[in-house]
Amino acid sequence: MRHTSMGATVNLTHHFLIAMPSMADPNFAHTLTYVCEHNPDGALGLVVNRPIDMTLSALFEQIDVPLADQRLRGAPVMFGGPVQVDRGFVLHRPLGNWQSTLAISDELGLTTSKDILEAVGRGEGPEAMIVSLGYAGWAAGQLEQELAANAWLTVEADADVLFGIEPKDRLPAAMRLLGIDFAQLSDGAGHA
Repeated sequence: MRHTSMGATVNLTHHFLIAMPSMADPNFAHTLTYVCEHNPDGALGLVVNRPIDMTLSALFEQIDVPLADQRLRGAPVMFGGPVQVDRGFVLHRPLGNWQSTLAISDELGLTTSKDILEAVGRGEGPEAMIVSLGYAGWAAGQLEQELAANAWLTVEADADVLFGIEPKDRLPAAMRLLGIDFAQLSDGAGHA
């Protein structure tokens, strides 16, 4: 099987990674991770279904930005992954025009600059967003190795799963994109 050479790498940008029940790393057990960037140098993603014990209101107080929108005050901040957990990462649509944004697609961006949060505070932020602390990072070839070891299921991401439903419902919704019931996956694990 020579065709699996370095030239034929799969690009999982804008895909979900669904942690298999065998996932040993506690950072990723039972997680749904959204891949923001994947290239030969590695990959960057955000866990999108693990709220931390912090609301947007508390986060905005920490960075000393007023948050006017009452609907957002109680919104959860996510654990985005174990790297740079003291930094905020905003996954959002539309793309907009911010100081430091990684364009994931024509409509989705990942912004790390404070200007997006200041705009949110004024009520001028993006239409939809997920705010997380930290991210998940993979070195060159590392995600490919984990996929080869069946650590993850992958499916093309659906922005409605990201932004349209509660964090706890995102993993089962991503499983349904694959046509799998999450209960079946977890019940069937470990029984040879």
